[in-house]
Amino acid sequence: MRNILNGLENLGFDQFYLDHLAPERLEGFEIARVIAVHKDSYTISDGDNDVLAELVGKVLYSAGSPIDYPTVGDWVKVNFFDEDSFAIIHEVLPRKSLLKRKTPGKKIEFQLIAANIDVAFIVQSLDTNFNPRRLERYLVMSNASNIKPIVLLSKSDLLASEEVAARIAEIRNMMPDLAVQSFSSKNESGLKNIKDLLNPGLTYCLLGSSGVGKTTLLNNLIGETRFKTKTVRDKDSKGRHATTYRQLIMIDCGAMVIDTPGMRELGIFSVEAGLDETFAEITELSQKCQFNDCTHITEKGCAVLKAVEEGRLSEKRYGNYIKMNKESVYLEMSYLEKRQKDRQFGKFCKSVMNHKKNRR
Repeated sequence: MRNILNGLENLGFDQFYLDHLAPERLEGFEIARVIAVHKDSYTISDGDNDVLAELVGKVLYSAGSPIDYPTVGDWVKVNFFDEDSFAIIHEVLPRKSLLKRKTPGKKIEFQLIAANIDVAFIVQSLDTNFNPRRLERYLVMSNASNIKPIVLLSKSDLLASEEVAARIAEIRNMMPDLAVQSFSSKNESGLKNIKDLLNPGLTYCLLGSSGVGKTTLLNNLIGETRFKTKTVRDKDSKGRHATTYRQLIMIDCGAMVIDTPGMRELGIFSVEAGLDETFAEITELSQKCQFNDCTHITEKGCAVLKAVEEGRLSEKRYGNYIKMNKESVYLEMSYLEKRQKDRQFGKFCKSVMNHKKNRR
């Protein structure tokens, strides 16, 4: 086992994966990590070489949902061909963590963002992009996936130090134990503190809207301008996509960073645990509600509503909690109904084909 996995430790392979990997299932295969996802193919690494790979047909045609496909950060079981210049992916190995969101638009489906992440760098800029409610969404997503969140506030050069301190205090008032670091890629303040957060063998993910400075930060962490950046629009300060696909990048210190395209829509699936951790004060208050199944909306004896009325709980924060809770429940129920209908339709198609076959 150790010989087979030799070198993968540099890509983040640790005891978790060893504990969830049966040696007999590896016979005849090798392990690699997905470092980029393209439209119909993947780039994988075995620790020494980056190789183009495709999915074996069995996985392609048996996948029941997006979760069955590899995403950037995944560990996969593969076979190499043509002098290790090409590979076929046979299986996605158990994941330590998985970031996902609802697909943009009306379709009730989810989209994989990245897998096996240790720390999420949630980037917001200190200009008009600063939005505590959007930040709460990213925190819920990270906490639901058991990924440690760290908030990075970019463009600190645009505000006076007192204003920067006030916004950091606003965030820490929501989550006192949350790590927050301001920085500026323009004058390089705070960049050393971010570099000090990177640990060898760990995988980090950059999350945030377009135009907040994720790619510029990544270039600074790498130490060279390797990836293209785009300026924000003067009209509304909204960013334009510089990163077009997710990819895992090795940093000289031995850490790995996954860069992701900016996300304007952030629909959330199955995030009860993430809500409880992100809104810990509401979770604590709910223990004092009169009813165990209190929805914190209309019930008498609701400790959460009482805290809002008395000003002990922010009305905006409470409103965002209720909104995300409803959204998560609705999307999960809608998705389960969709899957049920898909299964029923699949059974119908199969019965029709069998009927035609029997008539021949």
